[in-house]
Amino acid sequence: QVQLVESGGGLVQAGGSLRLSCAASGRTFSSSAMGWFRQAPGKEREFVTTISPSGGLTYYADSVKGRFAISKDNAKNTVYLQMNSLKPEDTAVYYCAAGSKYYYTDTDRWTYWGQGTQVTVSS
Repeated sequence: QVQLVESGGGLVQAGGSLRLSCAASGRTFSSSAMGWFRQAPGKEREFVTTISPSGGLTYYADSVKGRFAISKDNAKNTVYLQMNSLKPEDTAVYYCAAGSKYYYTDTDRWTYWGQGTQVTVSS
């Protein structure tokens, strides 16, 4: 079992930055791929970025490439999402997920989920 707890969301102006954190419990964190997904009101949950168990491989949605960065600290059982140059369309609830393969973008492929943290970007 893996339990995930996100933090770091909030309200920020367009062009600003936020860093989300996801703390994981359980002994399998170092062998788990981790991902960030988001869900805007009235929309389906969508892939944002993922990272391999070692942290050496990452994958980004085109909409965030060059602005967001995912990182993984296996010593702290934590995954981060650094978000820069935020846009109003980035407004959503952001979810952390743990799974087996970092290249899965389909939410159905991810096993464990956090409760989500709200990110609101004002124009």
